[in-house]
Amino acid sequence: MKLNLKRPIIFFDLETTGTDTSNDRIVEISMVKVAPDGEKTIKTRRINPEMPIPAEATAVHHITDEDVKDCPTFKQIAKSLKAFMEGCDFGGFNSNRFDLPVLVEEFLRAGVDVDFRKRRYIDVQNIFHKKEERTLIAAYRFYCNKDLEAAHSAEADTLATYEVLLGQLERYEDLQNDVDFLSEYSTRNRTADFAGRIGYDDKEQEIFTFGKYKGRVVAEIFEKDPSYYDWMMNGDFPQYTKKIITEIKLRSKKF
Repeated sequence: MKLNLKRPIIFFDLETTGTDTSNDRIVEISMVKVAPDGEKTIKTRRINPEMPIPAEATAVHHITDEDVKDCPTFKQIAKSLKAFMEGCDFGGFNSNRFDLPVLVEEFLRAGVDVDFRKRRYIDVQNIFHKKEERTLIAAYRFYCNKDLEAAHSAEADTLATYEVLLGQLERYEDLQNDVDFLSEYSTRNRTADFAGRIGYDDKEQEIFTFGKYKGRVVAEIFEKDPSYYDWMMNGDFPQYTKKIITEIKLRSKKF
């Protein structure tokens, strides 16, 4: 089985300092770039997160402060990482809800502008949960008939995710070997930001998905209640969410 690709796709996995997509940092990133002809390029880098790695995180991925003290920071590799990802779609396991938001925040902190909105995203976990409701370890055993050695190693998890997707395509006849289809199928709800704070209504207008204005059109609320924009910009929201609401406000010419 080979993925039907129009452009390269990068399967990736992050190990981080924690689970807060706004504030936690990457300590390891592993990527498998799959070309349309099936050729694979694997890159794995450990990163100095510029903050202590909590013991709880180390207990999961076994990466310590000592392991990364001499590694480059994300800012130091951001431009080369952007170049490697240029023109690629993305795949991962729980990547839409965690890995992508964390990655975008790191790029924003580094001052490197990467626009992921025209990419396609395949979240293999969402496909798996729609079909079987299991974990990556169980998915690897179920679809590939193998035990996942070195689970929670970024590279092992990344390679396993790629193999699981191929196994899913083999098993389910209704899954099309097409990145556009798989991206749509594996997306739970389409949102304007990765954190899911801004969604869309049936008229393709951005709406709030939370709070007192849930379901209301963002541009209209910013016009009627400008202080809500200020509250969000000063609040503990992801930088990417703030970027999106700023674009909406500028677009409405009410800034």
